[in-house]
Amino acid sequence: MKPHMEVLIIEDNRINLQLMTYLVQAAGIAVTTAADGERGLELAALRRPDLIICDVCLPGLDGFQVASALKAQPELKDIPLVAVTALAMPGDRERLLQEGFDYYICKPIEPEHFSALISALIVRRKRNG
Repeated sequence: MKPHMEVLIIEDNRINLQLMTYLVQAAGIAVTTAADGERGLELAALRRPDLIICDVCLPGLDGFQVASALKAQPELKDIPLVAVTALAMPGDRERLLQEGFDYYICKPIEPEHFSALISALIVRRKRNG
């Protein structure tokens, strides 16, 4: 069992990445980051984080492709995957969940909502071991 909890954040926008990293670290959780989908998949396989937060609009592999690749790998498919996106049209949430994301956070990020969801997911992950 890993000695600490770890979150992988896949986000190409530096400001959003800094905010999410700050909020996750403030909860006492280790953070690994990737600026594109390809690197995110590499780090997911290497680090096997407890939670993955992924932007949908990424350079190279987009978030949908990342979700599909993660869910296709037996050793990664059970890691909770959170979409963070500006997609907010009717049906976008349902599409994200159908495409492999487990949760959805809309941009701009509301720190209290973001922190509450991430903390709840980490607590659930700890319980499920």
